[in-house]
Amino acid sequence: MRRIRLIIEYDGTEYVGWQVQPNGIAVQEAVERELAKLTGERCALHASGRTDSGVHALAQVAHFDTQSRIPADKFAFALNAGLPRDIRVLYSDEAEPSFHSRFDVKRKSYRYLVLNSPHDSAFTRNHALHVHHKLNVDKMNNAAALFLGEHDFLAFKASGITLENTVRTIFASEWSKHGDMLSFDVTGSGFMYNMVRIMVGTMLEIGLGRRDAKSIRRAFNEKSRSTCGVTAPAHGLYLARVEYDGFDTAPFIRSTFIF
Repeated sequence: MRRIRLIIEYDGTEYVGWQVQPNGIAVQEAVERELAKLTGERCALHASGRTDSGVHALAQVAHFDTQSRIPADKFAFALNAGLPRDIRVLYSDEAEPSFHSRFDVKRKSYRYLVLNSPHDSAFTRNHALHVHHKLNVDKMNNAAALFLGEHDFLAFKASGITLENTVRTIFASEWSKHGDMLSFDVTGSGFMYNMVRIMVGTMLEIGLGRRDAKSIRRAFNEKSRSTCGVTAPAHGLYLARVEYDGFDTAPFIRSTFIF
């Protein structure tokens, strides 16, 4: 049995997320379907983490086990021949049998895009949140810096989700501006369901003058979801980079007109 590793890029607009769901087509389902055609086997894909409905990925990592003799580097070409065009396999190789896409992750990075302009764009409507009121990026960056380090992010967890450990370490947290497009880039040891979107929603309210940065410290202290801002919409979020010991998706991430 061989373990094949994939790096997958996808536009999540038309999918119910990464994980197979009963209410629509998932990215995982689309890739597993093509794997079954190629190998004649039922190959279960294991990813670095789930992405929600509408969330995109620049470099999702997944692995599967197979007895197929297809050369590992050819899986990317073979899968892309049958996959829909909004899913692309950027890379495939044979990993060590002990490698696990999810459990071996050391650092993960996300990007959130905000188009801050009077009018939305026809081209980024599914790929960036449009905010027509002027945002104070300096205030948002001051707020972003408060996330750095190790904190209990219980307040930034979606309601109804139970986890034993809500402590995470954030290594990078910063907003940048490229014309009307704002980009929030965050790297951490791990992220909980909706965590980045709640962080972004809170900072957007700070940028709009609806709350101050002290609310982030209060959220850490009080550990209550009610101390944070709204959950930012899914379509502005991208899984941007996944890092392991000895393996990093950064060289495979492609630039687009958005980035």
